[in-house]
Amino acid sequence: MAEDTDHLFWYNMRTGAVEQGFQSPSIDRVGPFQTRVEAEHALEKLRENSAKWAEEEAEDNR
Repeated sequence: MAEDTDHLFWYNMRTGAVEQGFQSPSIDRVGPFQTRVEAEHALEKLRENSAKWAEEEAEDNR
């Protein structure tokens, strides 16, 4: 079953705007997110994931 992308949200990294559906090129956006609020906090989530992955990588290299 295909996902209904018209009702999902993306964060546009170039403009800083939250978009519903495919409005901008994929290179400019991250997501999808289920809600507008989740998309508004995309940068925080990316930072959290980045820190977690760096920590995991450091553990693997010990």
